[in-house]
Amino acid sequence: MYRVAAYRQLKIRVSWISSFNSTRSNHTLPFATVKAEEISGSQPAEVHNLVQGKWTGSSSWNTILDPLNGQPFIKVAEVDESELQPFVESLSKCPKHGLHNPFKAPERYLMLGDVSTKAAHMLGLPEVSDFFAKLIQRVSPKSYQQAHGEVFVTQKFLENFCGDQVRFLARSFAVPGNHLGQQSHGFRWPYGPVAVIAPFNFPLEIPVLQMMGALYMGNKPVLKVDSKVCVVMEQFLRLLHDCGLPADNVDFINSDGKTMNKLLIEGKPRMTLFTGSSRVAEKLADDLSGRVKLEDAGFDWKILGPDVHEVDYVAWVCDQDAYACSGQKCSAQSILFMHENWGRSSLLDKMTELAARRKLDDLTIGPVLTVTTEAMLDHAKKLLQIPGSRLLFGGEALQNHSIPAIYGAIKPTAIFIPLEEILKKQHYHLVTKEIFGPFQVVTEYKDNQLPLVLNALEKMHAHLTAAVVSNDILFLQEVIGNSVNGTTYAGLRARTTGAPQNHWFGPAGDPRGAGIGTPEAIKLVWSCHREVIYDVGPVPLGWKTPAST
Repeated sequence: MYRVAAYRQLKIRVSWISSFNSTRSNHTLPFATVKAEEISGSQPAEVHNLVQGKWTGSSSWNTILDPLNGQPFIKVAEVDESELQPFVESLSKCPKHGLHNPFKAPERYLMLGDVSTKAAHMLGLPEVSDFFAKLIQRVSPKSYQQAHGEVFVTQKFLENFCGDQVRFLARSFAVPGNHLGQQSHGFRWPYGPVAVIAPFNFPLEIPVLQMMGALYMGNKPVLKVDSKVCVVMEQFLRLLHDCGLPADNVDFINSDGKTMNKLLIEGKPRMTLFTGSSRVAEKLADDLSGRVKLEDAGFDWKILGPDVHEVDYVAWVCDQDAYACSGQKCSAQSILFMHENWGRSSLLDKMTELAARRKLDDLTIGPVLTVTTEAMLDHAKKLLQIPGSRLLFGGEALQNHSIPAIYGAIKPTAIFIPLEEILKKQHYHLVTKEIFGPFQVVTEYKDNQLPLVLNALEKMHAHLTAAVVSNDILFLQEVIGNSVNGTTYAGLRARTTGAPQNHWFGPAGDPRGAGIGTPEAIKLVWSCHREVIYDVGPVPLGWKTPAST
């Protein structure tokens, strides 16, 4: 019986792959409704909503400008407050115990493992990975290598949850009870209706990893992605449907922030995952009475220890951490604390040379989608008014481009500020203000000033990523033991960015903190603990009703 069922399942998979491969010969993607290379002002793409299993439009369209030339190149069907009812109803149809759980519809764990298998296979096809990489480039301009890396991480994540791996996320445990017939069992339990709010900077990786984690654990998510990049997830949802995901398992909404906020209040999702700015995160925490998990902003630090090795390599990593994706990573290197031994090396000269290699032509530097050129240069001027500060490189607007003024465009920038000045009350908040662009602060410390560096870390309010670049184990212990960042790289090859699928990525030090990528992250964010105590007897022979207590 088992062999027959397995054979049938194999035939289904072979048939599905063969069907796709026959379509490949026509040079088209069966799920796609756009062609990345053809999206333009003359051929704008359209993005729709998905609710209760149906793709829908809206009464109005929001026009997105091409970040490279300002042409209106994407039309997004944005839902307004009067059109929210279908989304509210959809959330209300999902019970608190979810679409599945260990006692209900366990076959869905297998179904989602199968969907992950097919989706991973699809993303592994060169034409599909290239499609998504180029689509990412169109809406959130970054180098092809960076965009393709995002697709690769997403594919590997899906591979990690093929087959039985989804049901293993719901693994339970049992503890012996006090008497015969009693056992306590701990289960991972879904929340039911949930929401995922994802930012612009990783249009595929962040929403896919969080949305799939929500589905794996038995929840029904409504997904909102920044409208500037929402076309990427719209296309990926169509791919998932093509891979067997039921169309009514995920709702996809395009709206402004005010409308989404109203949906969260009226739809009452049991949990909301938000990735984005600290300001919005705190507002959501208040509006939703704390029913949130947050992966908010990060002013991320790197400390270079006293042991100087491999200067070329460390300089390259510093350049990648600060300026890849034009600095638009929540894990980007925001401040560099270098020991005076590094200050006497060629590190800063090499960082200057590497920054100068970045060009708009290959998108190794490009548009900044949330901070204008004026705002970034104004921040640089304020920092340069601090005593002892100096411009190391950059500090100028990009030239000869057609990036619209609503976006930012500056050269990779680094400003040196003395450590003692950073710690002064009148300067600290200015220096540690996160600029979501190609911008970093550099400072230097001496052996006896490590306590000052640790004090600077302690005063920070966001604790996402960090790096301690040293192979001195005692130095590593001192810094790691006196800091809190949730994803901390340590050793000569330490970085602040990366966020692959093989380790936890997320902040620490906040009970609302959300992780991404790993089984531990999925279970923490998308499930809660439920204890079921079985007590079936038998009742002891000769038992009599005791006196009241």
